[in-house]
Amino acid sequence: MKMSGMWQKFRRFMPKGLKDFPNYGEGPERYDLLRKNFVLIVCATAVIPLLLMAAINYYQYQSALKEEIVKPLRRLITNTQHTLELFLSERESTLRLLIRERSFEELSNQARLNFIFQSLKAEFPEFVDLGLIDSSGLQRSYAGPYELKGKNYRDQDWFQEVQLRGVYVSNVFLGYRKFPHFVIAIKRDAVEGDFYVLRATIDTEKFNQLISTITLRPGSDMFLIDQEGVLQTPSRAHGRVLDKISLLVPPMSQEAVITRTKDEHGEHLLGYAYLRGANFILVLTKEPGEVMAGWFTLKSELLLVLVVSVAVIFIVSLRATNLLVDRIREADQKRESCYIEVEHTAKLASLGRLAAGVAHEINNPLAIINEKAGLLKDLVEFSKEYHDQEKLLSQVDSILRSVNRCREITHRLLGFAKRMDLKVETIHLNELLQEVLGFLEKEAFHRDIKVNFNLAPDLAPIAHDRGQLQQVFLNIINNAFEAVQDGGNITIATKANETDPSTVEVAISDDGRGIHPDDLKHIFDPFYTRGKEQGTGLGLSISYGIVAKCGGDIRVESKVGRGSTFTVVLPQKCQMA
Repeated sequence: MKMSGMWQKFRRFMPKGLKDFPNYGEGPERYDLLRKNFVLIVCATAVIPLLLMAAINYYQYQSALKEEIVKPLRRLITNTQHTLELFLSERESTLRLLIRERSFEELSNQARLNFIFQSLKAEFPEFVDLGLIDSSGLQRSYAGPYELKGKNYRDQDWFQEVQLRGVYVSNVFLGYRKFPHFVIAIKRDAVEGDFYVLRATIDTEKFNQLISTITLRPGSDMFLIDQEGVLQTPSRAHGRVLDKISLLVPPMSQEAVITRTKDEHGEHLLGYAYLRGANFILVLTKEPGEVMAGWFTLKSELLLVLVVSVAVIFIVSLRATNLLVDRIREADQKRESCYIEVEHTAKLASLGRLAAGVAHEINNPLAIINEKAGLLKDLVEFSKEYHDQEKLLSQVDSILRSVNRCREITHRLLGFAKRMDLKVETIHLNELLQEVLGFLEKEAFHRDIKVNFNLAPDLAPIAHDRGQLQQVFLNIINNAFEAVQDGGNITIATKANETDPSTVEVAISDDGRGIHPDDLKHIFDPFYTRGKEQGTGLGLSISYGIVAKCGGDIRVESKVGRGSTFTVVLPQKCQMA
């Protein structure tokens, strides 16, 4: 269907985004395009900010969670570092106290040194032996399980280092003892530039115990290495003591550091700290899966919430769009129907004006026919020359009756069509209803429809517009004719309103098909029709508007299959006047 000229004018005032749709108002593809665009716009408007918020939250939570992971690891490494440093510091302080409180002569006395060593070992079981070395590197006395008295250390590196620094802590080594241990040596200066060194061997098992007391998950590992990358304590993943690890030795740092590293075992989180006063590095490794388990859970939940939110947005936008597009389609259909009905109404109006014009033009020849027939009748009556005078007069009377019949029809048609402006006059409803029925009496005759009148004889006249009331009752009676089948019954009754004496009632009943309750709700809506054929849908709407404007009302009672009753309540004086 092509768009009407009115629709083309209306389209110029539409928003650009709507009127630019291809074939706007033509075909179902427009609604599909509307639906797609609306869903796209709504989803983009809602989903894009949601995605941005999810991305921002993702990175914020990731950073925050990593920070929450790094802090405990750094704290764990720092605490363990302090524990090990305290262990070394306590042993070193003990040796310093011994070398300061005991003279060279006392320490060089084998019996006295044995007593001191036994007392020391009672407090610190990890001490393996204790020896006194003079400035020439000769071990003057020794308390321990081995025969080391008289051994000379002058050419060993550690002896040179203790001379320079005053204290020496060795790396873990096996030596001829064949078990992991390390050495602490303390130097004390004597008179005339001489010195002597107190040297103790310490079992590394205490280191292992200190580290093993720290609760670690299966994916974690903590151990000590030296600056060459050699294990000083056992490792779960990197081997036994004195094995070289595959990890690169971390760079020097004054505090605990957490970083990422990769080796043949995979990617790890690596934490480390250098122990002060010793050549030891505390190392902690954790698998990312263990460390990031909470983050993976949060990420999964965040992704689930995002997916569910997007799905809900899509479903809601799709349903809302379908509802909106369906309403637009219904509005378009009603609009197109309105345009058709307006054009049809305009045609009816033109036809009414044409009928009024024809009726007016017919009146002139009817008047001439009436005058000529009257003249002919007078001539025949006063003349005695016609042999069939009675027959001729009867034919003339028939012509005059037909002329009067035509005059009544044209007068009713003119009275119904020409009253466009409100003109209040005194009206007898009973006569008006019989006059209106005259328009439909031929249809009633041909369809064998019986019209029953139950008119109140003492009904008071009302003040109203005759043409408008004709239109109201003609619409209602015409609908009754459409509702009944051939041979049906229609009853028209008038009476004064018992509850309100200032009004009168006209009830028009039929025994037709009735009105469905769903249709009854829209019976007075414009362009709503329930007729068997396509109608304008304006009759009852216009009738209701006319009656309501004058202060009246129209009530409807109907049962499907049993008929309907329209009751028109009119004030005795139209309030519009």
